[in-house]
Amino acid sequence: MGKIIWSPTASEDLDLIALYISRDSVDRAALFITKVIHQVEKLHDFPGTGRVIPEMSDENCRELIYGNYRIMYRIMPNKDIRITGVIHGARNWQPE
Repeated sequence: MGKIIWSPTASEDLDLIALYISRDSVDRAALFITKVIHQVEKLHDFPGTGRVIPEMSDENCRELIYGNYRIMYRIMPNKDIRITGVIHGARNWQPE
């Protein structure tokens, strides 16, 4: 399999979520980041684990659900996995 690449947007999403959680608990924020990264690392061996993103019709655009969050990714032609976003499930997200 290819490598896992975090887009700048996805990295910023994760940072902002962690910042928000850290207002209540720095430990919970660190644990959240650790668990999200662990979920993403599983994609290296099982890239098809996530479901196709409902708002898109591309089989290569997928998401993992972790708690209330959607970890969105794209399987690239060279088999790299590009993490494109981490958003709260209640957010009204539409593809660009």
